Amino acid sequence: MIIAIDGPAGTGKTTVAKRVAERLRFAYFDTGAVYRAVTWVVLKKKIDLKDEASLKEILESLLFRIEERVDGRRYFIGTVDVSEEIRSPEVTAHVSAVAALPIVRKSLLKIQRDVATRGNIVFEGRDIGSVVFPNAELKIFLTARPEVRARRRLDELLAKNPEMKKTLSPETMLQEITRRDQLDSTRELAPLICPKDAHIIDTSYLTIDEVIEQIIQYKQKLHGKHSS
Repeated sequence: MIIAIDGPAGTGKTTVAKRVAERLRFAYFDTGAVYRAVTWVVLKKKIDLKDEASLKEILESLLFRIEERVDGRRYFIGTVDVSEEIRSPEVTAHVSAVAALPIVRKSLLKIQRDVATRGNIVFEGRDIGSVVFPNAELKIFLTARPEVRARRRLDELLAKNPEMKKTLSPETMLQEITRRDQLDSTRELAPLICPKDAHIIDTSYLTIDEVIEQIIQYKQKLHGKHSS
């Protein structure tokens, strides 16, 4: 079974998807981390986004892997641990532009669909239910007020990088959230949209546990429908 969880930045997708997977004993796949890994390589190698030959080269040679450790999930490119680097403000500022490239989406689409053949998985991203798995059994679309999402992202960044307090503010994060929403929803290929058959959950004033409980209930209703 595939559970697709989509939505814009700051809605709690990653935390919710991880914990739903834990509750249901499903595997979990962080689509955004893969796009961020590609973005990190593009920035590190200073590749022009119009240079398709160089992009194709890095996509074909990308050795991205995930390790589950006692202290949490770690992300690697080759032997380099990039868990913190792929969440940096610089990567965040460029990931939407990289993710909009047809060559990148085509390459990572295959990776995601290959993973899906391995069993019950929770996928999260921005086009999982609309493009990657349009026939997913359960689709969830998380949303939240922009100012709430901006505050969440700011708190998340400052928790990991306290020294950034001087350069980040609620206003700058709201501008960044708004910019990313615009980029993600207007790109030509696989834009951020809410699938028609998705369950919409506004997380603005819900706890993580309340969001997870709603998704579990949707899954249980679906299971009951199939078994009746």
